[in-house]
Amino acid sequence: MISKVTYIGGLRTEATHLKSGSTIITDAPTDNEGKGEAFSPTDLTSTSYASCMLTIMGIAARNHGIDMQGTTAEVDKIMASDPRRIKEIHIRISMPDKPYTEKEKKILQAAADCTPVGMSLSDNTLRTHRITWA
Repeated sequence: MISKVTYIGGLRTEATHLKSGSTIITDAPTDNEGKGEAFSPTDLTSTSYASCMLTIMGIAARNHGIDMQGTTAEVDKIMASDPRRIKEIHIRISMPDKPYTEKEKKILQAAADCTPVGMSLSDNTLRTHRITWA
């Protein structure tokens, strides 16, 4: 077991990572009867995709001696209805101002293109990502 999720009322949950004890609160979004005061479950899915991209890129960077510390990702999520689901996830990755070679760029782009979270999403979810090199 990796986590325990508890409904704490008011359309909120608390998820606890059992190994570390760290917690995440989720809240229903304002467009689905919630207050939107924390990540929604679909926000976490979209954000997890970006986090997975940076992690897989980080593994490739470490294995090839590439410095990508300071890389950021901005995430947009578009919902659909009937059924309610994530329709689109758009991720903009900004690389720090460092002299990346064309080979290093290809390595990092290939890593971003092949992530466990991305491959786990439905084919009905449009996924786009773009890397900006400073």
